[in-house]
Amino acid sequence: MAKLAVVGAGMMGTALCVPLADRGHDVRLIGTPLDAGSVRTLRDSRRHPRLDLELSDVVRAYPSAELEGAAEDVDAFVLGVSSAGVGWAAGALAPLLARRPRPIAMLSKGLELAPDGVRVLSDAFAVALGRASPACHPVAICGPCIAGELARRVPTLVVLSGHDEPSARAFASWFTTAYYLPRVSTDVRGVQICAALKNAYAMGVALGVGLHERAGGERGSVAMHNYEAAIFARAVVEMGAIVGALGGDVASVWGLAGSGDLTVTCNGGRTGRFGALLGRGYRASEARAQMDGATLECLEVLAVLERAIDRRALGGLGRADLPLLSHLIDVGLHDAALAMPLEEFFPA
Repeated sequence: MAKLAVVGAGMMGTALCVPLADRGHDVRLIGTPLDAGSVRTLRDSRRHPRLDLELSDVVRAYPSAELEGAAEDVDAFVLGVSSAGVGWAAGALAPLLARRPRPIAMLSKGLELAPDGVRVLSDAFAVALGRASPACHPVAICGPCIAGELARRVPTLVVLSGHDEPSARAFASWFTTAYYLPRVSTDVRGVQICAALKNAYAMGVALGVGLHERAGGERGSVAMHNYEAAIFARAVVEMGAIVGALGGDVASVWGLAGSGDLTVTCNGGRTGRFGALLGRGYRASEARAQMDGATLECLEVLAVLERAIDRRALGGLGRADLPLLSHLIDVGLHDAALAMPLEEFFPA
């Protein structure tokens, strides 16, 4: 069995400790500076404050100040930080990796716009490490996975993708249980672009929930599902166009990392709540104010995509090619009123 350090004690990082513990690994869950409260609760009660689930005794929790001591002898790292925390993680792990390179897997999802174009986060992390670990080829963990379900051992299939296929297969071996089933893909860009795009497009699908509630409706079999389905279908089309334009395999869009992850994200979480607020009639600035400071990765992805379009860095695609994305940018980033251009999605 392996010694594994999960860096980031949020919901997803903590949830991943469940299959790792079930496999019998020695698991160290290390918080970021933002996880101090969660780490204290885990040490006191073995329960994560948001997952509300008791962890196995083999999972030991550490604050960020103890990272080097807790992870000095581990065989591999798993990053459970948000996209905004990737830079912090690179700086925190650089001394350890410089002394002894080790494989890294990443739960982080997002995109970065660099001078050479759009980067996926595994490449952005490798660049941030730089000379500290020049041979680092992180493995991205993508696909449909709700943290609360994984922590309760609901059957879950995910995709592991990295430039170093043996590393991806090593993580798949470490992670696999009867209920957590990783699959390996060599489509590094396609898989991770899908993982980022689904946040932006799920916000669009969630608009239907808010529109239905705004009209006085309640959730049920008759709601705004026709509207949501049209947006979902257009989202898959546009995801395919973007993935293809940026050098990924369009087949990833139809699989777990694309349509699968989009489906999960439409069913709940922060992105869904934010989209529903927009559907109820709130402008984006008003909806953000109701989200209690929650990180909205859908807006972070939209901001990167808007800059990429403006710099002609989206493989030649412009706003006219992406009517759904264009409207989501206007609504999510610029407080525009909701006026979904459905007639442009599938021209007659």
